[in-house]
Amino acid sequence: MDERSQSETSSSSLSLRSLSTPNSPDVLNTPDTERCVLFDDDIVEDALDIASHNSQFIMVIGGLGYIGSHTVLELLKEDYNVLIIDDLSNSYLSVLHRIQALANEHFATRDRPMPAVHFRRLDYRNPCMRSVLASYASYKLGTKFSGFHPRSGSNESLPSYAYQSEILRVDSGNKSTEMIQSATIDDPSKPILRCESRIIGVIHFAAFKSVEESIRCPLKYYENNVCGLVDFLGLLQEFGIKNFVFSSSATVYGEGANAGIPLREELCVHHPETYHDDDGDQHHAIPGVLGLTSPYGRTKFMCEAILADIAKADPTWSITSLRYFNPVGCHESGLLGEDPRQKPSNLIPVIEAVLMGDKPVLEIFGTDWDTCDGTAVRDFIHVVDLARGHIAALAAAAAGKIGNSFRTFNLGTGKGHTVREVLKSIEEASCRTIPVREVGRRPGDVGFCVADVRRAEIELGWRAEKSLADCSVNVWNHCQT
Repeated sequence: MDERSQSETSSSSLSLRSLSTPNSPDVLNTPDTERCVLFDDDIVEDALDIASHNSQFIMVIGGLGYIGSHTVLELLKEDYNVLIIDDLSNSYLSVLHRIQALANEHFATRDRPMPAVHFRRLDYRNPCMRSVLASYASYKLGTKFSGFHPRSGSNESLPSYAYQSEILRVDSGNKSTEMIQSATIDDPSKPILRCESRIIGVIHFAAFKSVEESIRCPLKYYENNVCGLVDFLGLLQEFGIKNFVFSSSATVYGEGANAGIPLREELCVHHPETYHDDDGDQHHAIPGVLGLTSPYGRTKFMCEAILADIAKADPTWSITSLRYFNPVGCHESGLLGEDPRQKPSNLIPVIEAVLMGDKPVLEIFGTDWDTCDGTAVRDFIHVVDLARGHIAALAAAAAGKIGNSFRTFNLGTGKGHTVREVLKSIEEASCRTIPVREVGRRPGDVGFCVADVRRAEIELGWRAEKSLADCSVNVWNHCQT
């Protein structure tokens, strides 16, 4: 991964018209630039930063990827300032321009300027992340527990280590400042220097996500997805940033996905839980899960377990883990979509490649599943609905509506469609026939994976609104843009 940092200033003149695709084949086949020619080495603030230096930001790690880009756009539309961290290893700089253009169009109709967008080209594991976070931090005198409001309403719920003396070292650029926090269990009211960050929430999209690749290259996945997350969480804690939204996956349910029933969150827990089923009977959920089918799925389970343990040890964290089912579709304009740099493995980008003539045939992996047409059943959720689920999670956490310091939520529609049904829907939207070849099952695949979405509907006030037909129309728009 490229470990250099950079920022790209935006232009208020960006528009949807300026981003339309030219008719020239030469231009159509020109790859996106990987580096900004103006700011290769500097970290600068965005020219569109209309907010004061006291403004607050949501930091989105991997914010120019497929789900990240749609989430950034929805955050801007909801008036959040956004700091994007992305190393462009599986995305393109042009996505930033498209986000800005779509946001400008949105706010132009409302006669007010759009929120600030900052971008740093950086791997989230890079040591330079410390400097980035330091640039959004300030320090002031306070007491050890000033402004602290534990969920129970009493300092008695604090872990014992919270009272211990600690040394916090902050490196900013070429300067290193050591601050000693001297409050002790005997004198918790003694003045200390406290760190306050303008980053009030973090959404994490930085994981590698290919099941097939994870089987071939497991160490790559454990290093980035698990080890990278551990180091990153330690850095966030150092700067007092504790509202964290994690992009998880339905793969954490393992073989439970083959049970043929919608999956509820209690089927995969990390600490004992008590819940009631549809008949009102009480059950006790035991930590763990059976039959994780790939290293990718194991990394997601491990990361959730780490997050759950952190939240249990320190209830000042607010951690939300969102278990995605199958994101599909794109922005209705077609300007944002799933355009990975790496070889696509998800169903929709492969179908797009066939539609565009870049791939001769769509391979259907497995036609002998116990489903209505033999192909696997998935819960396909529109990516815009998914993006809005992240905003609902941030808002619920900020409002104190999530009762636990760690909570998992399924993000899906609650309805399943087979691969053949998706294929037929896109053929109808495009008025084209997509050639297919039936092949055997892939390692790590499951036959049925549909979400029980009641927890998200009740606790987050969120539900999916877009249909499979909406997804197919938007995908065809993206193919033509």
